[in-house]
Amino acid sequence: MSPGKQFPVSAAYSTHNQVQLVRGGRDFFTILFRLLEQAEHSVHLQIYIFEDDETGTEVAAALMKAAQRGVKVYLLLDGYASQHLPDEFITQLKASGVQFRWFEPVFRSRYFYFGRRMHHKIVVIDALHSLVGGVNISNRYNDMPDQPAWLDWALYSKGEVSAELYNLCVEVWNKSGWGKKKNQLLKTEASLHLHGEECLVRVRRNDWVRRKNQISRSYIEMFRKANSHISIMSSYFLPGRAFRRNMTFAAKRGIKIKVIAAGISDISMVKHAERYLYRWMFKNGIELYEYQPNVLHGKLSTYDGKFVTVGSYNVNNISAYASIELNIDIQNNRFVEDVERTLEKIMQNDCIRITEKEFERHNTFIKRIWQRLCYEIIRLIFFLFTFYFKQRD
Repeated sequence: MSPGKQFPVSAAYSTHNQVQLVRGGRDFFTILFRLLEQAEHSVHLQIYIFEDDETGTEVAAALMKAAQRGVKVYLLLDGYASQHLPDEFITQLKASGVQFRWFEPVFRSRYFYFGRRMHHKIVVIDALHSLVGGVNISNRYNDMPDQPAWLDWALYSKGEVSAELYNLCVEVWNKSGWGKKKNQLLKTEASLHLHGEECLVRVRRNDWVRRKNQISRSYIEMFRKANSHISIMSSYFLPGRAFRRNMTFAAKRGIKIKVIAAGISDISMVKHAERYLYRWMFKNGIELYEYQPNVLHGKLSTYDGKFVTVGSYNVNNISAYASIELNIDIQNNRFVEDVERTLEKIMQNDCIRITEKEFERHNTFIKRIWQRLCYEIIRLIFFLFTFYFKQRD
């Protein structure tokens, strides 16, 4: 980090950035390992799920190697989703110099907000390079010899936005931990000289408890500003009322909306609940596609060849009102057009178009009852996990 312009965490677009859409699996982990190998000063890795399988072991080895050569390495994991990581695994990381913390451990946090999880996935190297997306550290998100990765995405960025993401990581790190760790704060702030390509990029966060709903506002902005078309790829696609209302208004304005949903889901009840909403989409003329080759875990949306948002935010009320989420918005015509071509190719080659006629032909009365039941059960679960949440600064 060198003297230059300071980058607080804000809602504004930064200008000097290079960006690349990275598919999960081999592509993502190749870049991750290269960045960890080249790190000189600092590594921040904040992840929802970190498992001690082959992928997790390899990532841990790269983190420890960086720490042993003098790089300051900070690893923050969600206290619920990664709670089964063995103690000896964590002990080895700490012994090698990796600074380790849990985010809100179950039953050990100050505020017992069970549904408020650190769902974001972010890597920042030297406050210059970053990866933000939906990819966790697990074999499921990597291309293994006997199993391809789930479909997922991340945005690689180099430039100003990475300095802002560094400051965000420091902020979240300082608010995590408990006991004496609460007083062990990082006080560094990233800064960079301005240089390089111009690409408008902004950091967007959702954390209802902390009064942040920037990603939800990005989607509403998309529905209101679009003049031609919108494409949405989302796992666990269960939009709430406000989201559906804005999506409906866009469709009634004549905007062509395409949704890529999971054909295969790792949570079967969610898939049945999703299908309960298919009739609403058909009613509003929304084109629907189900991804077939594997589990769809990606979260990526775009409109009019002008705008892309990518990150950890699922289109459902858990992301909107419970979890801590992180997306990156990009405005760059060449980049956005490339992303739209990628989505169109996936729809053509890897998806089945779900039409109202075909859906109703295969959807029996019993299936409709089960879909409605699954939808209501998920709504109830969300309520039980979040009804006691209180907003605070």
